[in-house]
Amino acid sequence: MTKCSVVIPYYQRDAGILRRALVSVFAQSHANFDIIVVDDESPCPLEPELDGFSAQERARIHIVTQKNAGPGAARNAGMDAVAADSDYVAFLDSDDEWTPDHLKIAVDHMSRFEADCYFASISGGDAFYYHFGVSALSDVTNIVRLNDEPPIVEIPDIASVMLRNWSFMHLSAMVIGARLFRTTRFEASLRLAAEDVLFFYECVRNSGRTILSDAVGATRGEGINIFHGVDSASPLFLKQQFNTWAALDRLGTRFSHGPDDRASIEAYKQTARQQALWGQARLVRNRRAPQFRQLAHWAWRDPRIVTSAMRLAVGKLLPKAAQR
Repeated sequence: MTKCSVVIPYYQRDAGILRRALVSVFAQSHANFDIIVVDDESPCPLEPELDGFSAQERARIHIVTQKNAGPGAARNAGMDAVAADSDYVAFLDSDDEWTPDHLKIAVDHMSRFEADCYFASISGGDAFYYHFGVSALSDVTNIVRLNDEPPIVEIPDIASVMLRNWSFMHLSAMVIGARLFRTTRFEASLRLAAEDVLFFYECVRNSGRTILSDAVGATRGEGINIFHGVDSASPLFLKQQFNTWAALDRLGTRFSHGPDDRASIEAYKQTARQQALWGQARLVRNRRAPQFRQLAHWAWRDPRIVTSAMRLAVGKLLPKAAQR
């Protein structure tokens, strides 16, 4: 049976979360897997999360420890530790869970269709409103149906579709083959945002074939993951938006793109600029100083944010002037 390595980055505040994720892995109908948990200096200790698992189960869990470096670096460390006899790597965030047939569907159909990259659908609660399933892609692009049950599809222009809206992709529903996990890595410096987007894009561009399943492969944890939910008033929000811009900038320069794809990238970069500036305006409204140093660093890399700031200021001042 084809072997799959499961890579789980671990950095949590609440106990019991990793245990829940591991239970979902051991419940898989595809039985040939090992698990690599990368402890990214989690404030919640890892060892108690393994209590209750049998000796046979614990023997399949390999622990990698590292100084805190963020989720991208943790996933890289996990891929670096994959054994030579593994054919696939499946990612699972420590606060998410898999459905029982996730690995079986992924491995069976990646082998059958000789695919390097696979995405399943993922479900979530109201806070996950922006995400959509694979079935919705038929409304925005042409899809090729490869299999009916489970529903497996292929998108000929998946890289372009992703640039228009990547909210159908999620790491906990992603599986990649050796062609990718032996060579492709996350940009570890892009902490807090967008390291997954750049990784998704590199994988689909470097993949010989990418397939997708409308079957739900994972369910998303709500309000638990320490990397999510940075408020716009937080000092981390500006860095999060800058990292999003930086990831898109690297994506734009690392690969060749047609006019439509370049326009999609620029639209997302402009959204990052606007979100960042609105966050800074909120600080000012709350009588807090803007983050001038980080803004200057951004402006040095991206002079267009200065233009965006001027437009925002004019938009704020003009209505007042018109009232006089």
